[in-house]
Amino acid sequence: MRDRSIVRAEEMMPTFFSDFFRPWDEWFEDRWVNSIPAVNVTEADKFFNLELAAPGLEKGDFKIDFEGNMLTVSAEKKTEKKEEEKEFTRREYNFTSFSRSFTVPENINVEKIDATYENGILKLMLPKKVETKKQEAFMVPVK
Repeated sequence: MRDRSIVRAEEMMPTFFSDFFRPWDEWFEDRWVNSIPAVNVTEADKFFNLELAAPGLEKGDFKIDFEGNMLTVSAEKKTEKKEEEKEFTRREYNFTSFSRSFTVPENINVEKIDATYENGILKLMLPKKVETKKQEAFMVPVK
């Protein structure tokens, strides 16, 4: 009977080497797809809510622009890590960014859009304009 740890190592070996030697474009493909945050949009009577899943960022990393009827949410974060020892210097860079644009209805009160970022979720509340009902035409009786 073979030792289970040997069998497990043999099973893992092709996966490791397959991953290691796969083409470069495949390494980056998965990372780019996952860098665009998932978005939930809900509508209530008085507002729309947008929630973007963007963990690992900080409030200052976000930029929210509104132009015409287009709302654009973007973020950018750069990090650098440097380790120096006697025999080596190791430097790692990371750059994360995304941009998502949404066409919003004309009845949004742009001046009152509210954004909060907490626990990796960017929440936007887009209040609807208060619409005054148009009075229908009617006759005023003369008494």
